[in-house]
Amino acid sequence: MRKWGPLTAICLSTFMLLLDVTIVVVALPDMAHSLDASLSDLQWVVDGYALALAALLLGAGAAADIVGRRRVHVAGVVVFALASLLCGVSSGPGMLVAARVLQGLGAAAMFATTLPLIGSVYQGRERGAALGVWGAVSGVAAAVGPLLGGVLTEGPGWRWIFFVNVPVSVVTVWLSLKVVPESRGTRGMRIDWAGMATFAVFAGGMTYAMVRAGEHGWTSTGTLTAFGLAAAALVAFVLVERKVAHPLLDLRLLSKPAFVGVLVGALAFDGVAFGVIAYESIWMQTLLGMDPVDGGLALLPLPTAAMVVAMTVGALSHKMAARWTMGAGLLLLAVGSFAQAFLDAGSGWPSLMLGLVLVGVGTGLLSPTISGAALAAVPAERSGMAGGVVNTLRQLGYALMVAVYGTVLTSRMGDTLPHDAAHTLAGGGAAFLRQAFPEHVLRSAFASGLNSALVTAGSAGLVAGLVVLALVRDPRRRAGTGGDTAPAEQAQATAH
Repeated sequence: MRKWGPLTAICLSTFMLLLDVTIVVVALPDMAHSLDASLSDLQWVVDGYALALAALLLGAGAAADIVGRRRVHVAGVVVFALASLLCGVSSGPGMLVAARVLQGLGAAAMFATTLPLIGSVYQGRERGAALGVWGAVSGVAAAVGPLLGGVLTEGPGWRWIFFVNVPVSVVTVWLSLKVVPESRGTRGMRIDWAGMATFAVFAGGMTYAMVRAGEHGWTSTGTLTAFGLAAAALVAFVLVERKVAHPLLDLRLLSKPAFVGVLVGALAFDGVAFGVIAYESIWMQTLLGMDPVDGGLALLPLPTAAMVVAMTVGALSHKMAARWTMGAGLLLLAVGSFAQAFLDAGSGWPSLMLGLVLVGVGTGLLSPTISGAALAAVPAERSGMAGGVVNTLRQLGYALMVAVYGTVLTSRMGDTLPHDAAHTLAGGGAAFLRQAFPEHVLRSAFASGLNSALVTAGSAGLVAGLVVLALVRDPRRRAGTGGDTAPAEQAQATAH
């Protein structure tokens, strides 16, 4: 227990927080029906969690270095458990979204402290073994999320995808307090509260504007106001980071083209790979008549291919140039998205299979290399910051792209259906609309909207891939980023 108990506790929390990124995907139609939720509500059920995780990840790590990593980790698990309970008992979409945001706050505290805790407990070969186990658990969480969500939704109901977190959290807290030693970072560090606040306002304002654009239009007063607030917050963030002694992001790193290329790749990665899946799940369940379990199984080729390729690439990463693995991975995400964008009224779930496999292969190429590429582009003393920024942008990109795809989907569907009907259909309200529209019209409209969303995803992946190939020039990890730090940050990249 003394030897591997800490790893067990850390892996339990990691599994929970990463599982909850994807587990809700196949439950969205049932949530919409049970809570009378709209499309924008469903978007926030997905985005609220990812957005809170992204906005507070860097700040939570800095706070943990000061007040204690185990203390922050345990507090995060407690918040996550309470939020999961609130999600499960939610009586309406507003309560569910608020609870999901609270879940994201707890997840940020958990995620920011997992690798530092592993690094403080294990050294040498044991650390390598611990990181390998941690990386495998991270991959399994992403892989089983949709399937486990389908099983729970089809069985006891969608609320149990949240209730199951509670007993696991209790075990995690008990085990963490019993076997995980406390650790802290360098003395004299201070929390960049202003940076945390301005970045959170920027991320939240931008995502809100994207979601609102789908419901009220790009030029509505509320949408433009949200974009303006996000822009002002971004300017404030830059000004703050230039002046504070211990910034969340050292802006001087942005003068390095290779690091900028990695950040562009990170921002596109999760959004392109996973952002459309929520809408594909709604399409399969509400229009194709698939149950949640079958919907989860239909999506399984993506994470399965990703795990197989990631294990192979991870073992050979020291021989491969990050420029090419990242660039090829993003281009495969693009090709896989484009390959799915040929749906029509008669299409079924097999039409997605080839594209899902290609996206999975691209994900497998990116996962083991993206953080290592960030480390190679910055000084060794900034490696922790670089890894944190990469994971923050991955979650932020996911939240933003889910909102963008929803807006693109409903806009395209609006060419065939009235705007209100398009919004209802995208939110899983096909049963009601069948009274007013023929089945083939509904199927054609949704297929057309999905095609546009997939083309948008493919275009983003294509642009990001070309940027990475143009900017990420250093094919090898610098000697200064070797040792125990590089594997730790590299392992973190396997987490969705």
